Amino acid sequence: AEKPIGRTAADTERVIAVAERTGVRLGVCYQNRTLPAVQLMRSLVGDGLIGPLISVEMRMITTRVAARNPRNWLFHNAHAGGGILSWLGCHYIDMIRYVTGDEIVAVSAEVATRSGEAIDVEDVATLTFRFRSGAVGSLHAGYMMALSGGGYHNKAGYDTYGGFNGQLGRITWNSPSSPIKIFAESIHPAWATAPQRTFDLPLAESPAYGGVSGEQFIRDFIRAAQGTGQAWTTGRDALQVARIVDAAYESSRTGRRIEIATP
Repeated sequence: AEKPIGRTAADTERVIAVAERTGVRLGVCYQNRTLPAVQLMRSLVGDGLIGPLISVEMRMITTRVAARNPRNWLFHNAHAGGGILSWLGCHYIDMIRYVTGDEIVAVSAEVATRSGEAIDVEDVATLTFRFRSGAVGSLHAGYMMALSGGGYHNKAGYDTYGGFNGQLGRITWNSPSSPIKIFAESIHPAWATAPQRTFDLPLAESPAYGGVSGEQFIRDFIRAAQGTGQAWTTGRDALQVARIVDAAYESSRTGRRIEIATP
């Protein structure tokens, strides 16, 4: 299913319940997991090279609402259930969970509609997180780039940044289109001979959405549905992201920090 599966976490949970009751394989299109850069960051964190997690910082800025057709169903709450967070910010929430292997247990947030267009969902959001490990994090997302046009295949249409900070080092990526350049530094003994390293990971060309790694994501899901492999995501991944997004909306509405149920 395309993310976010449902307008709310409750909607998503009902879909998952049907899939589990009927034995249907359910996945969600968080295809960024297959990007080589995301795989590399996950490996570096998992290998302990930055040590225990301290903080995560994430930014996803993209083209303004006017370049994306304000009349589209995505910008109307009755159909979409939310705005930038539920449609695009969710990818980066999933990336945070996937790379760190840590669960977000509480959220404080502010969301707003500032584009000046006739929409009734948020077009900008700022979130702060607390993780199960005790680490903290943040996400800033919005439709705000005025000079970059529109379209999902527009490589100039995104300004993204991520940073993973630990007791032994840090990992960062910064790219206008996708996470393709990684900088890492570590005082871990395994990196004693070269404590600072840069990795360039351009995406292989393909007409498929997400490039060759996007093709891999779909192929692996098909194999899993046929019983011969493992899918990259499950409905439960979609549910956890939906819970975080719902908590962000509740926090902005109430002015409170919201605790999140975790697996």
